Amino acid sequence: GKGAHMRKGGGISIWFFVGVSLLVNGALILGAGLWEFVHPPANPVVLFQYHANVWWGAVLLLLGIFYSLRFKPQRAS
Repeated sequence: GKGAHMRKGGGISIWFFVGVSLLVNGALILGAGLWEFVHPPANPVVLFQYHANVWWGAVLLLLGIFYSLRFKPQRAS
């Protein structure tokens, strides 16, 4: 493939895309978790009372925000 090395001011870090991906997935999982919180399913899963997807979604969302900001593309200075 093309050169995978990162140059200062050139290209976009893969971690920026990882961050965006985490952010989107976290938002979707968190949204689904909050939806279930408001509308509980008829047959809750064993760990339902812990609302794992709310917590997991929030963690992914925060990680995504962190990576997106930390590795966002810089304007060449």
